[in-house]
Amino acid sequence: MTTSTGEAVLFWVLGPLMVIAALGLVFARKAVYAALSMIFVMIGLAVLYLANEAEFLGIVQIVVYTGAVMMLFVFVLMLVGVDASTSAVETIRGQRWIGGLLGIGLGALLISVISRATFAPAAGLQGANSETNPVGIARVLMSDFVFAIEVVAALLVTAALAALVLTHRRRLTRKVGQAERADARVAAGQHLVNLPAPGVYARHNAMDVPALDPYGNPIEASVSRVLRIRGQEQGLSTQVTTLIGSGDLPAAIAAGAEGENESATPGAERDGDA
Repeated sequence: MTTSTGEAVLFWVLGPLMVIAALGLVFARKAVYAALSMIFVMIGLAVLYLANEAEFLGIVQIVVYTGAVMMLFVFVLMLVGVDASTSAVETIRGQRWIGGLLGIGLGALLISVISRATFAPAAGLQGANSETNPVGIARVLMSDFVFAIEVVAALLVTAALAALVLTHRRRLTRKVGQAERADARVAAGQHLVNLPAPGVYARHNAMDVPALDPYGNPIEASVSRVLRIRGQEQGLSTQVTTLIGSGDLPAAIAAGAEGENESATPGAERDGDA
């Protein structure tokens, strides 16, 4: 087998970048950064697969692993909220030393096995993909690597169980039903249904304009509480002043706007005196 110049350049460009991303996966202090580093490694592997004419394997690497599995990991991290302060705490005394020793032992075992292994000559791309790439991959996985596939399946099941354990929260109080929630809202004087939407009929549909009740008075609860706290709520008078003079508004709405002006003026005068 011969390697073209383009393949060699692609490998020596992606190889160091993938190694750096793999080191970032190991040494990143935040779990989200580690997940992003893993995504970069997977994308690099997909590019190398495509360069070796393994189109099916490259597309599966992007769609299944990068686009589905790793995005699921990121969503789980966002839901669980694992940060540097919680991940740096050792739940088992001396677990880092134990993990380091186990890693060194595993590395020594792999080096000894690989150094003694004998490899058959490469079949080449045409021979490996003679029955199309998906058929060749299926034949290798289901005949030569059955035990490895079973181990990977067990790891995936373990990861799913670990995600369930991390997201599980023990309920400290009794579960409240929908009827009890409704009774509590009635007792507190809250709305049982959705709050009225903002906007003055068909005149204005902005989020910062209060709705009107049947008597023409603005409904404070129709505007978001965040806008009211920030002082970004527009008064009804600023929206209907131009329409009152033209007589285009009902009398009730005009009276409500004028009443709002009268209630807002004394407060403004007090602020000016202060």
